Amino acid sequence: MARIAGIWTSPGRKSGRSVGHERAQAIAGQGIEGCAHANPPKREVLFASLDHLRSVGVEPGAIRENLTVEGDDVQQWPIGQQVKVGDALFEITMVCDPCHRMDELRQDLRAELDGKRGMLARVVESGEVAVGDQVELV
Repeated sequence: MARIAGIWTSPGRKSGRSVGHERAQAIAGQGIEGCAHANPPKREVLFASLDHLRSVGVEPGAIRENLTVEGDDVQQWPIGQQVKVGDALFEITMVCDPCHRMDELRQDLRAELDGKRGMLARVVESGEVAVGDQVELV
């Protein structure tokens, strides 16, 4: 069973920082409350797989994902897939290709993350999400 292993927001664009949370509000049409990287409508929330982060040797939150998922490969979720987490409902909108900012974390990380950065989503129904919440494909 997949679950949320981490919840992250970025306090400012180009800050290079992610702040961890035990719980947060997902807001329809916006993203995770307080995250400066939300870019509606297709880039509101970034899901990343914990296994992929481990495979490239980076800590959760480092690649600026919002929701770190343990126990499932988010790259396998098709565009249009709905995902229930806590009280919120998300819809997968697109693959998140690694950008040049990944190489700011570590040289060649962008290439290492190819096919592993995660999936972007929009918030369909607002609600609270929390670390430990089950991730359900609906």
